[in-house]
Amino acid sequence: MDMNTFFNDLQSKINQAIENSPAKDIEKNVKAMMTQGFSKLDLVTREEFDIQAQVLAKTRAKLEELETRMTLLEARVASQPIIMKSSAAGDAPV
Repeated sequence: MDMNTFFNDLQSKINQAIENSPAKDIEKNVKAMMTQGFSKLDLVTREEFDIQAQVLAKTRAKLEELETRMTLLEARVASQPIIMKSSAAGDAPV
């Protein structure tokens, strides 16, 4: 059961209990309590979640592109001969 269904079911049950109860202001108090409880949680809207998912997908695509470019550059460098230059400390690859 997903969270949205759970909360809708919970609200429905609370509404049924309120309809059968003489104290109509309980609904207002419960809603206020739930709203206060939800505000303390780190929840995001579906829109915010979808936007972040798109940003992540673009970032992954860019990372894959950069990894491919890096592999090609490393292969190009590895295929080039090493040029030796003389130095005072002896021959060292450059």
